Amino acid sequence: MTPRERAVPATTLYDRVAQRSAGCVIASYSTSFGWASRLLDEPVRTHVRSIYALVRIADEVVDDPEPALTVQERSRMLEDLAAETARALAGGRSTNLVVQAFAVTARRCGIDAALIDPFFASMRADLTVAVHDRASLTEYVHGSAEVVGLMCLRVFLDGDEAEYARLAPAASALGAAFQKVNFLRDLAEDHDQLGRVYGPGLDPAAFDDARRDLLLDEIEEDLAHAATALPHLPSSSRRAVAAAHGLYAELARRLRATPAARIRHARVRVPAPRKALVLTRAALGVRR
Repeated sequence: MTPRERAVPATTLYDRVAQRSAGCVIASYSTSFGWASRLLDEPVRTHVRSIYALVRIADEVVDDPEPALTVQERSRMLEDLAAETARALAGGRSTNLVVQAFAVTARRCGIDAALIDPFFASMRADLTVAVHDRASLTEYVHGSAEVVGLMCLRVFLDGDEAEYARLAPAASALGAAFQKVNFLRDLAEDHDQLGRVYGPGLDPAAFDDARRDLLLDEIEEDLAHAATALPHLPSSSRRAVAAAHGLYAELARRLRATPAARIRHARVRVPAPRKALVLTRAALGVRR
């Protein structure tokens, strides 16, 4: 059955309000993603924002620095969110507008438990695992980042299963690259504020340029793999994915140029004018 032959559920007023609410979440929490998502055509833009809004809310549950929230309270909130998401996917209407928006997208685009369950498993790990070994880190990156890339790929390809199977490894690599860049740029915050270390044998106190470069070599391999999929994406999503890829490639370059001692104590950022330039180049480059 082709995408055009599938029955598409009607979007209600409540669904549209939920989707606008998801857009507000993204606009408030993620400047870089908000900029890149503007390059998506509709309805792809709305669906991708609905995915990232749920991801952002779950992440906020486990990472909110509010000291009054205990691990037990965070765990209860996360399980409530996971259960509400499952109920909404089963066909119910959620009173949580972000969950409702995600459920509309998931049902429309074929996002199921195979992608959703690993995501919530990784969020649970943030509440229970302080130091990862290689196996647990691989599982964590898959659930926290790779499946999000695969959810977005489901949206981009609109039911083309053959193309999804072909491009899935590159989409996973892009999600992994994004997450690993975040691990590196958030090294200080993750260790000092959240008590977490995302790296086998990584000692933040002894973090040096050699270890920085090993991590960045791995990130650049993932980015190179992800880049192979860009020409094959539909025009409705290609510019935005190229822009996001460009922003994280720029971050990786800046991290490599930053002494490890500084990364240990400060968060490396891409200045807003440079972000705008990267986004413009990505958009124009794909058009050409």
